[in-house]
Amino acid sequence: MNPRVILLVVVTVVVCHCYAVADHRKTYIVHMDKTVIPPEYSDHRDWYTTNMESVAESPEMLYTYDNVIHGFSTRLTVEEAKLLEKRHGILSVNEEVVYNLHTTRSPEFLGLAGTETVFSGKRSGGDVVIGVVDTGIWPGSKSLDDTGFGPVPSWWKGECKISKCNKKLIGATFFSRAYEATYGPIDETLESRSPMDDDGHGTHTATTAAGSIVTDASLFGFAKGTARGMALHARVAVYKACWLGGCFGSDILAAMEKAVADRVHVLSLSIGGSLAEYTNDVVAIGAFKAVSGGIFVSCSAGNSGPGPFTLSNVAPWIATVGAGTLDRDFPAYVVLGNGKKFRGVSLYSGKPLAGSMVPIVFAGNISNTTGNLCLPGSLPRGRVAGKIVMCERGGNSRVQKGTVVRAAGGVGMILANSDMFGEDLVADAHLIPTTAIGYRAGAAIKSYILSEKNPTATIASAGTELHIEPSPVVAAFSSRGPNPITPEILKPDFIAPGVNILAGWSGKNGPTGLTEDTRRIEFNIVSGTSMSCPHVSGLAGLLKAAHPDWSPAAIKSALMTTAYSVYKNGEGLQDVATGTPSTPFDHGSGHVDPVRAMEPGLVYDASPNDYLGFLCGLNYSSNAIKMFGGGNFTCGKKYRVEDLNYPSFVVPLVTDSGIGGGSSGGRTTVRYTRTLKNVGTPATYKVSVLSKTAAVKITVDPQELTFVKQGEKKVYTVTFTATSMQSGTIGSGRLMWSGGKYVVSSPIAFSWV
Repeated sequence: MNPRVILLVVVTVVVCHCYAVADHRKTYIVHMDKTVIPPEYSDHRDWYTTNMESVAESPEMLYTYDNVIHGFSTRLTVEEAKLLEKRHGILSVNEEVVYNLHTTRSPEFLGLAGTETVFSGKRSGGDVVIGVVDTGIWPGSKSLDDTGFGPVPSWWKGECKISKCNKKLIGATFFSRAYEATYGPIDETLESRSPMDDDGHGTHTATTAAGSIVTDASLFGFAKGTARGMALHARVAVYKACWLGGCFGSDILAAMEKAVADRVHVLSLSIGGSLAEYTNDVVAIGAFKAVSGGIFVSCSAGNSGPGPFTLSNVAPWIATVGAGTLDRDFPAYVVLGNGKKFRGVSLYSGKPLAGSMVPIVFAGNISNTTGNLCLPGSLPRGRVAGKIVMCERGGNSRVQKGTVVRAAGGVGMILANSDMFGEDLVADAHLIPTTAIGYRAGAAIKSYILSEKNPTATIASAGTELHIEPSPVVAAFSSRGPNPITPEILKPDFIAPGVNILAGWSGKNGPTGLTEDTRRIEFNIVSGTSMSCPHVSGLAGLLKAAHPDWSPAAIKSALMTTAYSVYKNGEGLQDVATGTPSTPFDHGSGHVDPVRAMEPGLVYDASPNDYLGFLCGLNYSSNAIKMFGGGNFTCGKKYRVEDLNYPSFVVPLVTDSGIGGGSSGGRTTVRYTRTLKNVGTPATYKVSVLSKTAAVKITVDPQELTFVKQGEKKVYTVTFTATSMQSGTIGSGRLMWSGGKYVVSSPIAFSWV
C-alpha cells in the first residue's frame, strides 16, 4: 500500500423509505487469483462456491464476476470473512461500500450546435453505445425517440427488461441483490424492481449524454428551447444500480460487469462514495477493467466543494469531471421595504406574491440555535404565518426548507448562502415563492431585518436570461483537489456544464423530489457534478465515433489538452465561491471544448500496463497488482508515479527532500517524463512554459519535437526547480506545445506540503 496516502472520509446521510432486515452478516466483495485455480475445477464459479462454503454455515452468493474482477460478492459474518481471507487463492476480502448519487443550452454553449458534420467519422454515431449506471430510465421520455436510427448493431450483447426499448434505448437492466440483501425485498409501492426510473436522476444523466432532439422543451417555461444530448446519434444502455437507500458496491460492480460484456463504448457513473484506496474502490476497480477493454469511463468529481481535498473518483484511468456554469440564468429579485433590490435565482412558477410588500423575518431570530437553517419543525407558526422567511443554506436540502416555511404558514422564502458557498447560485423549482441569493446580499438583507422595526419585502421572478458573463465559472459545490489519494495526479481532469441543466426526467417524481411535490414534468433543471459527468460521457461518444481507433486515454487527453482556462479577454476562469481566478486544483485542465478536442494534434496515450506501472510506483503489493492486472503483470522494474503519461502535471514540493529528484540548499528538483503521440498533420512543435509562481523554475528537454507521420511518438522531460515556500502554498503554470494549427496545452499545479 502507499504509505503517503491521506484519507479523507466523506460521510453522506441517506434518507431511506425502506426497512432494514435483522441480519448479522455483511456483504463482502471477494477478489480471487484465477492463476492458481486448481485443475479439478473446469468452471471458476464452482471454485468460488467451494471457497465460500468452506467458511460459511449458510453461504449466500450474490454475484460472480469475470469481466471487471475475478471473484464474487457474498454475505458473511465478520468471523467468516476473516477465515475466507486466509484461504489460498484469495487476493482480498473487502466489505461493501454504499455509494450515493452525486439540456437546452449546453450544446450551444459548448459550440456543438450545427457541427454534427464535424464529428462524422469512420463509425457512424449510431454505432456508439453509451452505458449509464444510475437510477434507471423513464422509457417514455421524448429524448429517447429513435426516429432516423438504423437497426441495432448485430454485435450488441445487451438486453432490455422493460417494454419500451427501441433503436435509441437498446439496453435496460437492473441490479438489486446487494441492496435487497441489506433491506429485504423491494417494496414496489415505493420503487420499481425494474429498470424504470422512479427518481429522475438516471433519466436526466442518460438524456444529457445522448438525448434525441426535442423542440419546445422547458421546465414550466424556464430554459425554453430545443433539448438534445451531447452525442445526439449515440445509443443508450442503462444499468440501474441505485435505489432509495443508495447504490451498493456489489450492484455497481455487477452493472459494470454487464456493461463490459455488452460492449458499450462509454460508461458514465454520476456516483461517489467515501474516498478510499484504489484497491477498496469498486468503481476504480471496475473502471480499470473497462478502460483496459477500450471503454471510456467518466465519473463525477463530487459535490463537496469548495473546500480542498474533497474529490472522489480520482483514479487516473477515470475521467473525473467537475462542474461549471452556463451563460444562462433564472433571475428572481428581492425588493426590500427601503427600496433596495437584490438579484437571486429561482425556478418557482406558481402564483406570485401579492404586489404589496409583506413582512419578512430571519429564521435565526425566531427559532433555536439551528433555526437559521429552517430544519423540519424549527419554525414557530405564530411568528412565521403570512411572512417571507429568510433561511440559510446548509443542513437539509434547499427545496425542503421551502416546505418547512410553508408548513409554518410562511408565504415566501429567501434562501441565503453561507460564506462557504459565496456567490454560487443554484436555481430550484420551489413550492412557494422563493429566490436564492449570494452571501453578500444575504448579509445586507439580514442587516435590514435587524435594523427595521417592521421590515417588509417581496419576491419577483424575471424568467430566463441568456449571455451571462463571465461564464463559465467554477461552481462552489464542485469538489476540489489536491488529490487526496495520489497527490501527483491532478484531479478533477476538467470541468463541464453542471449548473441548472435541463434534461429528461421521470414521470414518477416531481421536480423537487419531495413527496409533497405532486407536479409531473417531462424535463427538469438540476445541478451537480452528476450533470457535468454525462456531458463528458456524451462528448467522449462523439470523439469515439470520429476516431474509433483512439484509446480511452487518448480521448481524455484530447479533451484535457484542448480545454480552456481563460476567458476571451485573457482573464482566468473564476471560482464563484471566492470571486477570484480558479486554480488547476479547482478546474483541472479547464473547461472542455469538444470542437477543438476533435483535432488535438498530439495526445498523451496510456495503456493498461502503464496504469499497472503506476500502481507499482505506489508500492502496491503483488496481490493488489493481481486484482487489477489478473496476474499477467509484475513490478519488475523501477516505476515512478510521476512518470505516468498523464496530460497534466502536479508537483508536490517539500523543503527537506525532492520527489523524483533531490534537495540542496533549500531548493528542490523534480523531473517528470512524458510521451507525445502524433494524431494530426505532421508538424514541428515548439514548447513554451508559463509559470505564475516565481519560486519555481521550469525547463523542458528537448524544446522542439518534429513529427513526420501519424502514430509517431516523442519523449520529453520537464525539470522543476523550486525554492522553499510556506506549507500550504499553491501555485500554477502551463506547458504548451505549438505546431502548425495545433496547441497542446497542459496545466501545472504546485503545492508545498
